[in-house]
Amino acid sequence: TNLYISPLLFHYMKKEEIKNLQKIADILRRDSIEATTEAGSGHPTSCLSCAEIFAALFFSQMRYSPSTPHNPNNDEFILSKGHAAPILYSSLFRAGCISDNLKSLRKLSSRLEGHPMPISLNWLKVATGSLGQGLSIGAGMALAAKLQKRKYKTYVLLGDSEVAEGSIYEALQFASYYKLNNLIAILDANRLGQTGPTMLAHDIKLYQQRFKSFGWNTLSVSGHNIKQILKALNSLSQTKPTIIIAKTFKGQGVSFLKNKENWHGKALPQELAQEALKEIPAPEMPKIKIKKPLAVKYSSRLSKFKPNNYKQDENLSTRTAYGKVLASLAKADSSVLALDAEVSNSTHSQEVKKSKPKQFVETYIAEQDMIGIALGLSKKGFNVFASTFSAFLSRAHDQLRMSALSSADFTIAGSHSGVSIGEDGASQMGLEDIAMFRDLPDSLVFYPSDAVSTEKLLLQAYKERGIKYLRITRPKTKVIYKNSEQFPVGQFKILHSSLKDSVVLIGSGITLHESLRAHELLKSKGINTAVIDLYCIKPLNTKSLISFINRHGKKIIITEDHYKAGGIGEMLAEELENANADIKFKHLCVSKIPHSGTTAQLLEKNGINWQHIGVGVRVMK
Repeated sequence: TNLYISPLLFHYMKKEEIKNLQKIADILRRDSIEATTEAGSGHPTSCLSCAEIFAALFFSQMRYSPSTPHNPNNDEFILSKGHAAPILYSSLFRAGCISDNLKSLRKLSSRLEGHPMPISLNWLKVATGSLGQGLSIGAGMALAAKLQKRKYKTYVLLGDSEVAEGSIYEALQFASYYKLNNLIAILDANRLGQTGPTMLAHDIKLYQQRFKSFGWNTLSVSGHNIKQILKALNSLSQTKPTIIIAKTFKGQGVSFLKNKENWHGKALPQELAQEALKEIPAPEMPKIKIKKPLAVKYSSRLSKFKPNNYKQDENLSTRTAYGKVLASLAKADSSVLALDAEVSNSTHSQEVKKSKPKQFVETYIAEQDMIGIALGLSKKGFNVFASTFSAFLSRAHDQLRMSALSSADFTIAGSHSGVSIGEDGASQMGLEDIAMFRDLPDSLVFYPSDAVSTEKLLLQAYKERGIKYLRITRPKTKVIYKNSEQFPVGQFKILHSSLKDSVVLIGSGITLHESLRAHELLKSKGINTAVIDLYCIKPLNTKSLISFINRHGKKIIITEDHYKAGGIGEMLAEELENANADIKFKHLCVSKIPHSGTTAQLLEKNGINWQHIGVGVRVMK
């Protein structure tokens, strides 16, 4: 028989729940003050403003298994305002998710870092603290739930200062367009930023108008009224994402902190902390039963990958090959997703859209958002390949940096790299991208030169973990490798060598073909050179490379379609210096802002074509 609960008893139960949640909010406040005071640093006032929000989410609304942080059906929570980390740690501790000493906050031996870091704490999926990124990641996780037909919800707590960031509005558009009704953002509108009032302060109506104009279900509440918060959390739209604008006060609960300026990022000294704690009730922790996640099974479909076959000397751009192999990979594995920033007909990721449309996600021209979405999707089990022009990835560098701190596992393809793209001009030429991706912790950087190496390196990226970058180019190049060729991570290819080599020519991508042409010219003039394809820029077996160079003339010319700073030449120069190698070195690269022109004209004008390589060899010889 069904258990009947009278309306009066239900009202009493709700009243008791709200009372208990307020007690928990007070406990979270006390924990946050004590932890930051012990640490001597942190953001206690930013924690105090959102205590009721955390209490309502973690101890009433969210469904998760406290003993299983990686349960794929857990509701997801992202603290986009990462400086409020102490209250997140307190919530996890009080919910039984972690047992860490909260007073170890910010200590070298502690897992509780100053801002959330997943490498330290497995309950955290992503690193936050660089503001404006949490909503994009949340959108990726919410989209993952839709694709996997899971029932979990994704909650993102935003700070009011960070909604000045453009990436927030990229995410707002994306979530609305894809009707992510399982994404709930909560804005902690506490009025004060780091140096004074935020842009909109407490203009709640203007916040409402703004978010509503982006197609969101928009609700406003008093952020210190648990009853209102719970009511809003249970008033979600069936067709739209929801944002709850919570009017709060920074430093809530302590009279000399509440709504006062100049307290951002300041821990209370012991004496003031004791004064503050006198104003906050010190209840015992109520017994709260966490809601269990709604179990749904999901498994990706795997079938045999069908390789593409290419004919040697066939002309095909590496971007074209990228699209072909990605489509083949998507057919073989349903967990493969292609993301593109509305240039899929140029990157050729549209091949996935044509053959497996449900595995293609259009993020439109919003590269920052695309990287955040890629991170969110990858954290929920998808093997993500995101593509755009390599030049436009520079605006998403911070998202890439934070993804690296989040132990991200996805692949980025940067098309239209270097001056070789031709007439479009300097604004479209990625000439900083190698430096940018080399700089990321634990990244892998691949630079294929033909269709075969593109296919094999993409398959390596599919298998490897970390942030993987594939640099692809616009012009057609000859297929130089057999389909059976393998491209191990960290290695290089020797295309030509002899016992009489005087110089080693090193090229990557487009400049490998220029090096090969120079090799043939020099050979006709009786000058022997070795040619190396540096297809894997990071990591690189430099010991093996140096050994080869020492046996083939002890001289190298490295040619790259990239600026000098942070490129392949600088990397090799450093490795040679570290190894105390007695090797003569010449570096050909793009040394000034380029101009429009044909591919051949620009390679020649920037000193990185076969003729300049030939001249360099003769000078060195």
